[in-house]
Amino acid sequence: MLLNRFYEAKRNKERLLAVLIDPAAVSSDLLQRYIKAIKTTPPDFIFVGGSLVWNDINPVIKQLKESTDVPVVIFPGHVSQISNYADAVLFISLISGRNPEFLIGQHVLAAPALKNSGIEVIPTGYILVENGKTTSVEYISNTTPIPKDKTDIIKATALAGQYLGHKLIYLEAGSGAATPAGNNTIKEVSSYIDIPLIVGGGITSSEVAKEYFDNGATCVVIGTLFENNPEVLTGFIKEVK
Repeated sequence: MLLNRFYEAKRNKERLLAVLIDPAAVSSDLLQRYIKAIKTTPPDFIFVGGSLVWNDINPVIKQLKESTDVPVVIFPGHVSQISNYADAVLFISLISGRNPEFLIGQHVLAAPALKNSGIEVIPTGYILVENGKTTSVEYISNTTPIPKDKTDIIKATALAGQYLGHKLIYLEAGSGAATPAGNNTIKEVSSYIDIPLIVGGGITSSEVAKEYFDNGATCVVIGTLFENNPEVLTGFIKEVK
């Protein structure tokens, strides 16, 4: 089970790295560049998904599975983003917001399809933190992120997610964030919960990623940086690991 990988890494203070691929923003040629970079220096996970709901994720995931040995995990933005080709799905509940569709509504619709798919389902509490601009997640989900300086609220939300039974907490500043989640927030949250912490959004360098790991993140996700320059992956992993 992939979930065990996160818990082993947390216990051993290992640094996990995931690359995020948005199937709505990838051409065939670009996907081949992604695959080449991933095969050259494999990350721990490939996350696939995005906020737009009309894109078919199956072709991208199928090609990634056929071309690499890296586990592919769906990072869904909508109930339609389910694929039997994937290894697992982050069953995300947007616990920082108050829109019932993204707290439970989409999940009810997705549950039967996930049961039939046979892929691993990982309950994940998703917390969106304000980052200086309106993100796609904020716009699509019609939710307000938690202000970055409200660390107590962020910590309490993460702990509530743990107590509700989520197995991971995903702390997100949003794709292409103007300002990332911040070291203090990560340190406070990671020390407040007992489950692994994933951090993404606005990670523009290996230095930022290393700081996040040093402050308690179990897994760091790079999206925009990888999308804009897949070849950066080799140096990034060597510097972070």
